[in-house]
Amino acid sequence: MTVVTTPDLTAVKGRQQRMWSSGDFAQIGATITLVGETICEAVDIRSGQQVLDVAAGAGNAAVAAARRFADVTASDYVPALLERGRERAAAERLPVSFVEGDAEALPFADANFDVVLSTFGVMFAPNQERAASELLRVCKPGGTIGLANWTPEGWIGEVFRANGRHVPPPAGVSSPLLWGTERRLHELFGDGIRELQTTRRNFVFRYRSAEHWLAFWREYYGPTVAAFAALDTAGQAALVRDLLNVVAEHNLANDGTMVVPAEYLEVVAIRA
Repeated sequence: MTVVTTPDLTAVKGRQQRMWSSGDFAQIGATITLVGETICEAVDIRSGQQVLDVAAGAGNAAVAAARRFADVTASDYVPALLERGRERAAAERLPVSFVEGDAEALPFADANFDVVLSTFGVMFAPNQERAASELLRVCKPGGTIGLANWTPEGWIGEVFRANGRHVPPPAGVSSPLLWGTERRLHELFGDGIRELQTTRRNFVFRYRSAEHWLAFWREYYGPTVAAFAALDTAGQAALVRDLLNVVAEHNLANDGTMVVPAEYLEVVAIRA
């Protein structure tokens, strides 16, 4: 008889929160700022709209929306990242409101926002159904949900699988990469949306070298920090080899630098 163990999603989320609090994701976010701009174009942000950036990190999408004169709120459950977002917005003199909040229990009223965004953020919530229901709940009927989610087939998917061979993900928890598939999006949003448009895009990671990328992520990217912290010296060396191989297989540069396209799914959903 097979016993199926239901994961403790509250405990998983607590570990994830500590993980995202490690390193400094604002440094990673600075390298992928372009995606915040492109998602705002995809959802056709208009001035005066009420916009929410969920699992915002340091606010890439929030700041991009504010540049378009929207009325913007950014929410994340890592206070240090919100503080970095405040610094960014203040530097550009942009009026963005930063509010501490969990993507699975957003501290906002029903139907409060014209546009709800998340770039590589909400996809990491352990309770995917709950997170999707919260995106729907706070979005006005006829409003727009815009997401950027890494795909299972893309380069980040390969990076995650390399990590998983050395540090297995929590048992029973759905892969965040499922948010990068139309099938899972339809399952999550169901009849809460009346239209779904998806576009496969590439974000190109550019670093001085593969070794520079790995050192940068080992210092700043929470999941990479956590993976290496969980391994002994031999395990760390093996993970280094695997990750550098994943870069070598996809690196378009022939000058010693790193130029690696990473596929993501751009999602534009219209709330029913």
